[in-house]
Order: sequence, then C-alpha cells, then structure tokens
Amino acid sequence: MSEQSELKQQTRQSAPGGQDEPIDEMGPVDYVVVEFPGNRMTGEGFPLLVDLVDRGLIRILDLTFVRKGEDGSVTALEIADLTGDGGLDLAVFEGAQSGLLGQDDLEEAAAAVEPGNSAALLVYENRWAAPFAAALRRGGAQLVASGRLPVQALLAALEATEAAS
Repeated sequence: MSEQSELKQQTRQSAPGGQDEPIDEMGPVDYVVVEFPGNRMTGEGFPLLVDLVDRGLIRILDLTFVRKGEDGSVTALEIADLTGDGGLDLAVFEGAQSGLLGQDDLEEAAAAVEPGNSAALLVYENRWAAPFAAALRRGGAQLVASGRLPVQALLAALEATEAAS
C-alpha cells in the first residue's frame, strides 16, 4: 500500500466513530487555522504533516481549506481545487474528514483570515498524549481548561524579559 493510501486509510478508520480505538483511548484534540496570504501555498509543510502522522504523533481528523473573498464571503475548497497546477501534491489528504466540521466552523475559522486570503483548518488528535490522557480519565480526572501560546507572543515576551534584565 502506498504512503498516500496508508494515510487516507488511517484517517478514515481512526476518526471518531471509526474502528481503530475506543473514544476513551483518544488523546487531546486540537485545531489550528493557518492563513495563506494571497492564496499562496508552497506545500513545504505538508510532507512534515504526513511525517507526524506516519510516526504516530498525531492523527488527522479533519483538514479543510477555505478561501475568504474580498467581500468577506467564505468558500470551502476541495483538495482537487488546490492541486490542479501540479505544483502541490495534496492528494494524500483527500478523505481527511471526520464530519465534525460544519459550515459554521468554517465561517468561524475564516473570521481570523484577512479578505483575499485562504486558510487550512486542521483538526488533529495528539496521539502521543493518548495513554496519559486515558490514564487520567480512568482515574476520574477531566480536562477543564486548555490553551496555546502563539510563538510570536512567546518570543516577544522573552525578548521583553531579556531587555528588562
């Protein structure tokens, strides 16, 4: 089976409700919205994303692309719409849809995107954390808050701390 076929199969079988593992064995699920100014996608990050899946660190639940028009309208893009020029090979990500995302999610993600740009909305399970999360749940613990620090904000805070000392 090719690497692309394996990734597609992993995504389909392991999405919530799939046959791969019970839901209580899942790791934390995160999402990211990545903006592509001027609708320019180089594809440089996609092989690294495939590598994360291949190494079992993450499981892609959904990968959807949207374009935000100059008028603010939001259009979902098919993978085929992005690969037509032959420059990017995104076919490996076809079928990476669990059904969790609706139009309202796309609209909310697009709210963070400037008009005239496109974005990828990625929902993924942190498989590396699944055993830890499952052990906590078995012990009665539950996640009550979560967050992420943007790298730019972290670097600015470190620079400010360094400048102050």
